[in-house]
Amino acid sequence: MFNSFSKNSSILGIFWMIITSFFFVGVFITVKYIGTDLPASQSAFLRYLFGTLILFPKIITGFKNTQMPLTKIFAIRGFFHAIGVTLWFYSMTVITIAEVTAIGFLTPIFICIGASFLFKEKINGYRLLAIFLSFLGALVILRPGFKVFETGHGCMLLAAFVFSFSYLIAKHVSKNKNSAEVVAFLSFFTTIFLIPLAIYQWVNMSIENIILLFLTAILATLGHITMTMAIKSAPMVVIQPFTFLQLVWSVIFGFILFQEKIDVFVILGGVIILISTSYLTFYESRIKIKKS
Repeated sequence: MFNSFSKNSSILGIFWMIITSFFFVGVFITVKYIGTDLPASQSAFLRYLFGTLILFPKIITGFKNTQMPLTKIFAIRGFFHAIGVTLWFYSMTVITIAEVTAIGFLTPIFICIGASFLFKEKINGYRLLAIFLSFLGALVILRPGFKVFETGHGCMLLAAFVFSFSYLIAKHVSKNKNSAEVVAFLSFFTTIFLIPLAIYQWVNMSIENIILLFLTAILATLGHITMTMAIKSAPMVVIQPFTFLQLVWSVIFGFILFQEKIDVFVILGGVIILISTSYLTFYESRIKIKKS
């Protein structure tokens, strides 16, 4: 009976992760379509502003039930995330969707490294192997010396690194808040910190771009919700490999919609990084089971 329940939960988790991959790639497509029509800071600000409006009731409730020390931590997360999304939006306009997706797979590895410093977690042998494999995957994607290293590549690498701080803070605050409140606070404070640069670089917008950014906010919000449902339904070790679907959709839609060349090395590097993060997730889950 228990095995049947566990199996059904895993299937449900996989289902929600597949849906999540479509939502997030939908975000990639809308942002890529807008391209350089708007500065990255303005696009990022409007995406999070619309997200804040969608989550506004949850934000009001969250402020009423949250003490100031924890609110400050949420604000710090918003600061880091604002930097990350600005870099991400810029990268999306200058390199391929597949490259952005593949390099983004490095975030869990940066989280692993950051946890060793912030939470004093030891970097054991399996973690070192995962870090080494991810580094190898990044080299395959970027191919220094054989391929031009563009600004977008550097910005996306930095974005993946900055996002790791955001997610580490999320791990810390999730002990006190549910996932909906964590997402709501993230949207609110990220919007606040994006305001100065967005105003400085502000340009006139078309109605089409406003609609696309509102659609981006809806897709991103739904993606966070379905991802949370996936995590609740099944262990990370089960659903982690299905994040690879984001790379699959990115390659397909990038080729069909934007005539982006299919780069075998980007796919290979993304697979290597994904294998390393799945390997890391697998061992982390085994250790948790042994401790419990």
